[in-house]
Amino acid sequence: MNPISFFCIITGVMLNAGAQLLLKAGVNNVGHFEFTPSNIVPIGLKIATQWPIIGGLACYVFSVGVWIVGLSRVDVSVAYPMLSLGYVVNAFAAWYLFGEILSMQRLVGIGIILIGVVVLTRS
Repeated sequence: MNPISFFCIITGVMLNAGAQLLLKAGVNNVGHFEFTPSNIVPIGLKIATQWPIIGGLACYVFSVGVWIVGLSRVDVSVAYPMLSLGYVVNAFAAWYLFGEILSMQRLVGIGIILIGVVVLTRS
């Protein structure tokens, strides 16, 4: 994988990971909610007007554009598994930003993902 291809794939992965974090921040602002027929519209409007959610959706749009460019340069069998790096980024970012727990089991899983990505990129 050449540097431009790698940049496209990693940028797509990071934008996707950032989108998830922004969506989480947005729903944290809204708080826990239940969808019922009586609150679908009010909750939907509250969610739709959260700047982090709008930013997260924008990240998704940009990530798709960058991802398409990356896919034009890299085999999908290599590019798609690279998305798993987003799990790694989000696990540590969620720990740092939201106080989520990184248990030993999660850390082992992250290690397995990283080993898999290294093996994949060397093929």
